[in-house]
Amino acid sequence: MNHDDDMPAYAPLGDGDVPHPDYEGAPLGRQEYVAAMVHFYRGELQRTLEWRKRMDTTTHWALITTVGIVTFSFSNPQFAQETLITGMYANLMYLIHESRRFRFFDMWRSRLRMVEENFYGPILRRNPASPICSWGEQVAADLLHPKFKITRSQAMRARLKRNYGYLFVFLLFAYLGRTFLLPSPEAGGNLPALFSIGAIPWWVPVALVAGVYFYLVGLMLFTPAVRPAETAYWRDPEHLGEDVPNLDV
Repeated sequence: MNHDDDMPAYAPLGDGDVPHPDYEGAPLGRQEYVAAMVHFYRGELQRTLEWRKRMDTTTHWALITTVGIVTFSFSNPQFAQETLITGMYANLMYLIHESRRFRFFDMWRSRLRMVEENFYGPILRRNPASPICSWGEQVAADLLHPKFKITRSQAMRARLKRNYGYLFVFLLFAYLGRTFLLPSPEAGGNLPALFSIGAIPWWVPVALVAGVYFYLVGLMLFTPAVRPAETAYWRDPEHLGEDVPNLDV
């Protein structure tokens, strides 16, 4: 019996080299491919879950900060307006920070969706044909050169719509309610005096509040929404998205 087909191929030798099997040159069997895909999927799933936990942590910070600031502002009327305005900008910083985490979460999730749709989906259907023929090449290219699939503005819009919008609306109502329903005795019936903070002109805090909410409204109106991964990712191989910084890979 000829056992040559069962022997591993050996890489060409140079001067002083020791013979070693050329594993990369040997054909990849079906079982090896399936086993590699299973481990790859588990690894990407773990990454996705870790970044999801990080996003939840940032949201918890924003929620605790909002509740604490509103409680402090109503308990200390002399610092009410500046405290609430500080809370608005603190939540804006949380939103910007969480949008970065969401972009990483979206990057790992996009790979998961490609594997689920084109590898596990056909297996469950008992149909070996994948919806996207070149999905393996596209995932491999993304592994070698990771790219974000959504912009920072899209990530901010997604998190604002899902979580932070409620916090900003709550802070706005608290700010207006504290200003009009519980005005300071010094303000009297003078409208500009209601919004003034000490010696600071009334238009300064109004501009700060208006600037935050005009920015958020513009973000919701003019930023394209994030489409589902199975209908949007990697449809254009020439424009895969923004490069991930080297320090974050």
